[in-house]
Amino acid sequence: MNATRTASGTLSQRQQSIIPIAAFAAAGDIARLNTALEQGLDAGLSVNDAKEILLQVYAYAGFPRSLNALGELMKVVQVRKQRGVQDAQGQLPSRPIPTGAALRAAGAANQTKLVGQPVKGALFEFAPAIDEYLKTHLFGDVFERDNLDWPSRELATVGMLSALAGAESQLQSHMGISMNVGITPAQLNQLTQVLADRVDAGTARRAREALDRQLAARPAR
Repeated sequence: MNATRTASGTLSQRQQSIIPIAAFAAAGDIARLNTALEQGLDAGLSVNDAKEILLQVYAYAGFPRSLNALGELMKVVQVRKQRGVQDAQGQLPSRPIPTGAALRAAGAANQTKLVGQPVKGALFEFAPAIDEYLKTHLFGDVFERDNLDWPSRELATVGMLSALAGAESQLQSHMGISMNVGITPAQLNQLTQVLADRVDAGTARRAREALDRQLAARPAR
């Protein structure tokens, strides 16, 4: 499920809808998030899909933005229900999330698969706690939740990081991770256009520049 390549050369409407949801949630733009959530549910996101995207916001933009976004989703679902719209609830994770040492091992394995190699470096030696948090919380607790596939999680991550000025290095890295999980350069170009059309020019510019840098840095195939 997590490594499945998209069958089409373009992002589906459902996939496209993830991008502005993630960007507005990370930016704290609740008014525009409301509209993006409506559009995403109409495009085929389940309620649990949307929850997973907004839960993941905590890892990139903090708990306050994640909590506020989840509160808005709850309102949107309630209002739609009052209008007679029955949104699909969607799937929960298919297995329990590991704990303790098993969680760290799962997170380290997920991180290596996503990045394409073990992640090491002077920063993690300088502050080993952040390495622990990445492996256990982000790549463990979050990426072990298999009810949202990894390509969808990466589309969400790129949307979030594109909305955050100052996160260009991480954004470039996740452009590479997106390609590692099967999202094509053409689809990432489409992602930048979705940001331009549905979010704003600055967010789209950061995404385009990060994609260009990542493509320039990747070995020719």
